[in-house]
Amino acid sequence: MAGPVQSIERAAAILRLLAGGPRRLGLGEVAASLGLAKGTAHGILRTLQHVDFVEQDATTGKYQLGAALLHLGTSYLDVNELRSRSLNWADALAARSGEAVRLGTPLEGSVLIVHHVFRPDDTFQTLDVGALLPLHASSLGKVLLAFGTASVEPVRPPGLEAYTRHTLVDPDRLARALAEVRELGWAAEIQEMSMGEAGLSAPIRGHGGLVVGAIGLSGPVERICDSQGRPRPHLVSLIREAARAISRDLGAARW
Repeated sequence: MAGPVQSIERAAAILRLLAGGPRRLGLGEVAASLGLAKGTAHGILRTLQHVDFVEQDATTGKYQLGAALLHLGTSYLDVNELRSRSLNWADALAARSGEAVRLGTPLEGSVLIVHHVFRPDDTFQTLDVGALLPLHASSLGKVLLAFGTASVEPVRPPGLEAYTRHTLVDPDRLARALAEVRELGWAAEIQEMSMGEAGLSAPIRGHGGLVVGAIGLSGPVERICDSQGRPRPHLVSLIREAARAISRDLGAARW
């Protein structure tokens, strides 16, 4: 039986490397990280770029994952049971709340958006399917962290990234916030990832009651929260009802 093809192994390693970080990487960084000669790394990157699996920034010359790879990924998401069980409930939640709805699962220290329903109005919106959100700065991520579905790596300098002045970057404050999420059964994110934006999320459970994902809605802070900055109770109720319904469809007995 023929052995593995080295060039394909190396290409896969480069794709995993680019997928594992929050920033673009230069040729030297890719080569050094994988122990490859620059010429070898450059040849593989050029080939991956040719098939749109990798994109190169015209200004910096650095590389990131390309659009074609995302399209391949969404073919998997289409058959993902969590996503398929959630479609109707997510559509109904968007219609009832008037806000955008996203479904998230953990992936390599982030939240992977596997389904996104646009806000039901005529404003310009960008599809987030395939996007990665930070665990500590999103309501979806807080749910996954609180119920042990995902974890952040041990905090090392420079620590958790602060996206706004409201982002929880102190480990003790984040731990207290996650304890509150477990107690309440839902999570809020108010201007922690983007100023002027807020979100609410609730856990989705599968067989045995284990949390397998989260569903959330997001929008301008003045629509998600009241004048005191508190999440609007009717939106909290809507998000929890949707999460319970999806959990029942997935066989979660406790729901």
